[in-house]
Formats: sequence, structure tokens, C-alpha cells
Amino acid sequence: MTKKYETPLLDELEKGPFPSFVTEIKKAAAKNSMAADELGQLEKSFRDKVTYWKHGGIVGVRGYGGGVIGRYSQLADEFPGVAHFHTVRVNQPSGLFYTSETIRFICDLWDKYGSGLTNFHGSTGDMVLLGTVTENLEPIATVLSINGFDLGGSGSAMRTPSCCLGPARCEWSMIDTLDITYELTQEFQDELHRPQFPYKFKFKIVGCPVDCNASIARADCSVIGTWRGTIEIDQDAVKDYAKKGMNIQEEIVNMCPGQCISYNENGLKINNSDCLRCMHCITRMPHALRPNGEKGATILIGSKAPFVIGATLSWVIVPFMKMEPPYDELKDLTRKMWDWWNEYGKNRERIGELIIRRGMREFLEVCGLEPTPEIVKEPRRDPFWFWTEEDLSKKPWETYIK
Repeated sequence: MTKKYETPLLDELEKGPFPSFVTEIKKAAAKNSMAADELGQLEKSFRDKVTYWKHGGIVGVRGYGGGVIGRYSQLADEFPGVAHFHTVRVNQPSGLFYTSETIRFICDLWDKYGSGLTNFHGSTGDMVLLGTVTENLEPIATVLSINGFDLGGSGSAMRTPSCCLGPARCEWSMIDTLDITYELTQEFQDELHRPQFPYKFKFKIVGCPVDCNASIARADCSVIGTWRGTIEIDQDAVKDYAKKGMNIQEEIVNMCPGQCISYNENGLKINNSDCLRCMHCITRMPHALRPNGEKGATILIGSKAPFVIGATLSWVIVPFMKMEPPYDELKDLTRKMWDWWNEYGKNRERIGELIIRRGMREFLEVCGLEPTPEIVKEPRRDPFWFWTEEDLSKKPWETYIK
């Protein structure tokens, strides 16, 4: 296909040191008229500083309320190839493991039914297939289904749970992230495919506190592998690190957030009762330090990107939970959280925002969770526990002043 549009403004985006999405659209435009018109409209948008997209509308696949993001062009007469430009989200394999045969299948599918443009992966985790027309949606879903794929989440639904590769490739993984993700996906099919929440809800599961997937900043509910025990020390290996030039005082001791590590000529010492389980020391000295004891997960709630209020990080609600199949404790807790959020959440209010609005005390009560020191988000500033009138009548402070 010959070049359809001149794109001087978009061409500027290809001149930097990093790969450009413009280059990829141009490759697709060489054989696909939809991608070519996408390029033309995008150039016009840059020139006029107007997007020209009509986002939303009723479009989808029979039996699903999510999985397809409807998008139409305001310039359908000028760019007919993108009159419809819907995005299809496809549930990704846990840990993002693919065979080359699978990748070819997806690419061939999208060359046939879509623009040829894909995004591996969207911020939620799905395979994102960009640009198709309404009449192709049912055939796409059918072909995906008979080949073992399912649509992902979109809209005010549980978004497709995602995880790090966990025990499949990482020696530090404390939990089976792949199995937990699969179990949650199977358990909550209704919540994934049929939007019924005030807004989106994301699960991200990571195997250890290093948090390679940044779940603590990107998920409404983060499940982070941890351990309940000590850190085992190999003092000979510690000496080897020192001999090889590591400044253990500066790089390990001074950077411990719990200030629980000391180091002298007798070796490294850790006060495990003050350890915050951040794993910084372990990742810096993997041959000398190793977590030892019962493995499980810390459950956190409430992170999100800016919307009603600014960006927030998750905070702890369960310091330690055993993570054994079929993960009933996590599933039960999830249902309690969702029931409360559905009851009181405003339209497009994330669960973390609801907790801030109505208070952590109420959230903990409806979830049946006891407050613990690990749950405090900002000590000495924003207490999450307030006395009720009934509590005050009992004069609880007298316990502390006697």
C-alpha cells in the first residue's frame, strides 16, 4: 500500500533515542487501511490539538459487559478506516508466558479482523488489540474462545488480575503468584465480565516485597509475598561481600528502614523483631541472606492513579495471610470489601477513596479485621481509629493513666 498521508509532526516523534509508536503504526499502515487512516487522523489531531475520538458508546460481545472499549471517530467521512476503532482486551496468561505459536495466532487474528496494532501489555495486564469494527467483535470473541482465550476486564468491573512470573522464574517468590491469579480469575468471572462496581478494581499479585510489578502503586488490592520468621545469615558469605568491595555499613546497614541491622568485625547482626520485611538487604546480598520461616502474603488496599483525588499508594490491611489453595480467606475478604464498596461507593469512586471518605475504622469493621500497628499508614498524623460514643462512655483512657 502506498503512503496515504504526509505526517511531518508525527515524524518528529521518531527522531529520539527510543523506539516510537509512530514507526509501528507506519509498519501496520503499509498493509492495513485502518492503520493508515489512524495515522492520518493522529497527524490531524496533533496539528489541531483535538483528539477527534468519540469515546464509549454501546458496543460489545454477547454475554459480556466488558472486554471491549468502544471508540468512534468524529471524522469518519475524512478517515473512513477509523469510523469504528474499538479496542479488544484479551485475558493474558499468568506471568505473561507465551509460545511463539500463540503470538503468531494473535497477530494473524488481528491482521484479519483488526488494524494490526497491538499493545503487549496494557497497564492492567491484558493483551490490548487496537482498532476493529463493530461487526468483527463477535467473530473475534468466537475465534479467541475456541482457541482457549477469554476477554479481559474493562469499565467498572474487576480488571483482569495480573502477577509477576513468581515461582516459575524467581527464587525469591514466597507465594505461587500464577496459581493465585488463575484462581481469582476463575472465581470472579461475573465480576470480570459484567461491570457492576462503582468503578474499576485491580488485583496485582507479586511474589516478594521487591514488588517488580509495582503492585503497591497500581492495584486496588495488592497481594505481596512475604515471610514470618527470621533472616538466615551466612557470615562467611558476608565476609566475601566485604572482601569484594561492598561497603556494608553504607549499602546495607544505613539503608535499612527498620534500622535493625548492625555490622562490625564480628559480622552482621539482624534484630528480626524490628525487620520490616522490605528485602533490601537480601537482594543486595543474596548469597549471604535468606528469608527463613513460614511463607505467606501481605494484603494491601487502595492504590490508584489520580482521578477524584491524587495518586495514592496502598496500605496494609492484613500483615500476614497464609496463601494455600483454594485461597478462601482472600476470596472471603474480597467479597466483604466489594459488598461495602458497592453499598456506599459513589460513581467512579475507587475503593481507596471510599476508605478515605468514610474512614478506615468502618472498613476494618465490615471486613472483620482487627487493627494492628502494621496497618497504620501515617503514624502520629492521621489516626484511622476513632472512638464511638459507646467507647467514650467506658472511659478507655483511664487504662493508660493509672
